[in-house]
Amino acid sequence: MSSDAIVLHAEQLGKCYQIYDRPQDRLKQSLVPRVRRLLGQPAPNYYREFWALRDVSFNVRRGETVGIIGRNGSGKSTLLQIICGTLTPTEGAVATNGRVAALLELGAGFNPEFTGRENVYLNGSVLGLSRDQIDERFEAITAFADIGAFVEQPVKTYSSGMYLRLAFAVLAHVDADVLVIDEALAVGDAVFTQKCMRFIRRFQEHGTLLFVSHDMGSVINLCQSAIWLDNGVVRRSGSSQEIAEAYLQYTLQEAYGDAVRLDSVSTPDPSALDKIPTDTGGPVALPPSQSQVDADVRVSFVNNLSEASGWKTGAAEVLSVQLEKLEPAPSDDLLFLGGEQVRMRIRAIVHQPLARPIIGFLVRDRLAQDLFGENTLPVTDVHPSPVAAGREIEATFVFRLPMLPNGSYSVMASIADGDLYDNVQHHWLHDALIINVSSPKRRYGLVGIPFDDITFERCA
Repeated sequence: MSSDAIVLHAEQLGKCYQIYDRPQDRLKQSLVPRVRRLLGQPAPNYYREFWALRDVSFNVRRGETVGIIGRNGSGKSTLLQIICGTLTPTEGAVATNGRVAALLELGAGFNPEFTGRENVYLNGSVLGLSRDQIDERFEAITAFADIGAFVEQPVKTYSSGMYLRLAFAVLAHVDADVLVIDEALAVGDAVFTQKCMRFIRRFQEHGTLLFVSHDMGSVINLCQSAIWLDNGVVRRSGSSQEIAEAYLQYTLQEAYGDAVRLDSVSTPDPSALDKIPTDTGGPVALPPSQSQVDADVRVSFVNNLSEASGWKTGAAEVLSVQLEKLEPAPSDDLLFLGGEQVRMRIRAIVHQPLARPIIGFLVRDRLAQDLFGENTLPVTDVHPSPVAAGREIEATFVFRLPMLPNGSYSVMASIADGDLYDNVQHHWLHDALIINVSSPKRRYGLVGIPFDDITFERCA
């Protein structure tokens, strides 16, 4: 590899499988072509080619976390197996710099007849540890796995969760330079999944991570960039948020089929939140009625509708997204205070008749994690309101503004038609509104709430 900073280099990778329709065709393929070539005759093929990967090239730099996304059968697992050396590519090459450890699937690298202890030594040796090194780390591995006496039982008696615990525990103690995780965390319980995520966060401080998941929230949260595989080829690559948003549109289009066409709106700008000014001015005097309001938390909103990315079908369109104060305050109209009641107004126009229109919004943080939101389903499910073409409609949502930690946030707004289980998103805008929060106080968690009282006292 040309640079020390690059720890993984894949160049024009391809993997082809031979598909035989009948068992006897496999025997014919092993004998007939050889005989025909000896006779100087053209050799027939008794198989069909299936390319699981084709012409896949990319680089991963040291310390980078890369998400790999795509539908089932798109080639994600095949790519990871080639990277880890458990599959040989049909064409192309891959080079790695450092120790690679992988959690590709539950039970991979385990012998079901061996005990958990024996499999720790087996899997550890496969990942490059000596027996002495495994001896030194065995107690730490079993403590991380936390499966108790089951470590002395054959792993064929394990549940899928216990498989994951033991496999990840070994993975966490091999001092890998590159960590590869393929969807396995989905089977873990909440406590162990949190333990794994804490380890991954620590690993990201010095290591390189390849992460495969169908959970776009996890991909955006963990990864700086992403690679989207589709039918074995790289369909798109870029920032994790940009790729996740494009993939969401693609999956919805696949679900809708030919009945609806989703046309992209604008071009996503991953740095949009960094360009919004965050100065919210000085202190503001509060009316006596605003007892739940924190004057130190200053919130400003910037309309970003013209720059928002997303898609539309042409059947309906979001016209405006506004946030209003319920109680006037002696401050700028765009300046809000944490904890005060506000009203979100979303106005849309209907271009084609809608039987059950739905308007909704989501507030997201800088990592595109959904923090809170609502839609009109509680009303429209009970009282369906068909809307004719050419009419404008408006939804209002009254709520108390949360105590958000400092930073920038975005509001997604959409209009759909249908119900909770069967609907078509006709206009979806990712960053219709930008929210800036400034406060000298420390906020814990993703969304804060106002506390009525906090006490501390010594007990006798």
